[in-house]
Amino acid sequence: MEEKKQEVKNPLKEIIDPFKNLIHAPRALWGINLSYLLEGLTYFGVLGLLAIYFNRYIGLNDIEAGRMVGILTAGITLSMLFLGGTVDWIGVRKALLVSLIFMFLGRIFLTLAPSLGISGLWASSHWIAMLGILGIVLGYGIYQPACYTAVKQFTTGKTAAMGYAMLYAIMNLGGFLPALISPPIRKRYEIIGVYWVYVALTVTGILIVAIILSKKTVQMALANVSKNKTETEKNEDDEMNKMSKKEKIIYYFKNFPIRDSRFMFFIFILIPVQTLFAHNWLTLPQYFSRAFTGVISENFDFFINLNPLFIFILTPMVAALTADKDTYKMMILGTFVMASPTFLLTLGPNLYTVFGYLIIMTIGEAMWQPRFLQWVAEIAPKNMTGIYMGIGQFPWFLTKIITAMYSGWFLMRYCPEGMAPELMNTESMWLIYGFIAIISPIALILAKGWMGKGLEKNHS
Repeated sequence: MEEKKQEVKNPLKEIIDPFKNLIHAPRALWGINLSYLLEGLTYFGVLGLLAIYFNRYIGLNDIEAGRMVGILTAGITLSMLFLGGTVDWIGVRKALLVSLIFMFLGRIFLTLAPSLGISGLWASSHWIAMLGILGIVLGYGIYQPACYTAVKQFTTGKTAAMGYAMLYAIMNLGGFLPALISPPIRKRYEIIGVYWVYVALTVTGILIVAIILSKKTVQMALANVSKNKTETEKNEDDEMNKMSKKEKIIYYFKNFPIRDSRFMFFIFILIPVQTLFAHNWLTLPQYFSRAFTGVISENFDFFINLNPLFIFILTPMVAALTADKDTYKMMILGTFVMASPTFLLTLGPNLYTVFGYLIIMTIGEAMWQPRFLQWVAEIAPKNMTGIYMGIGQFPWFLTKIITAMYSGWFLMRYCPEGMAPELMNTESMWLIYGFIAIISPIALILAKGWMGKGLEKNHS
């Protein structure tokens, strides 16, 4: 019997290699990563201020503002369900340009809304702002599936895992940058001034895709990957190219993942822990600005964007150190680590519990979220990555809708505007949120016997 040599990993090398790989990535991936960096900055920058924007400029209360944020975030996921397949039909480059133009127009309307109409629920400013949200929803519904499809197309079997991890990390680096950009601009020019900066950055993103991700660059990247494909993969490509449009449509319907009960359970059981993502923009901005005083309250937009910075640093390291670990076990461990620090916030609002929550939650997120996105992309049949990413994230749509429906009520009850911090009861709010989030890892543990074989078969 042949003895297997166990490779001894150098921890420092595992940490450094992801960043070296990013530097040496081909031009096509650089184009995707730079675009994703700017879009992460812009998306999270707009999102972190959106509830307060609707409070202050459109005249909505916490419940109404929370629902508007929910319409944006949930609308994006629903849009992916219907528009995610766009990239499979028109190609990565065109899909990215179309999506960014939609988002540019949407952000223009959102920024101009307060000055073009009258504030109040269903008043003219509200309708213009919702038109802006529609543009962002349509654009982002195409954008994210296009980026993940690009990583699948521009990487090989050996580089795919790190490609997905780096894309996720880069987006979160962009998500941290509003912490540096937003506070000084907001203090001088208000939220509207910050939003104009994000409009300009959207234009920059369009130029990056148009120039760096040129047609020639895309063709070279695809040709390079094609050289490293196996015979099986090449045969699959030939089969897809020979299909007529009608045959492709039939192929799409036959390969929809809704027939796989394990897949559907797997994506839906993540809803409870994913509510913590939604609280990053539905609850934390108001929590930091109302339940705290001093530095945290005055610079709430810095603190709400620390999670993306931690994700950028930790995700490539975690991906490198856990690349050979069982997917399902990583999902259990990751969701448990992510949910558990919510109970720290039940100790009351202070700097130590905030940092403990943000750091531990981020470690958990880095353990499972990129692996989930990679898994969905990899099990997708040929030329169906976009639609699989859209369907795989449909529960994320439900998470955003559900969380937005109750987060405003909890804020008004436990963390209301104008009340002294010592009179609030934020501890009870976070205790309830912790019990909700912990449902995911518990359910994954209970379903392990049923889930394991089917999941690993698909993943392989």
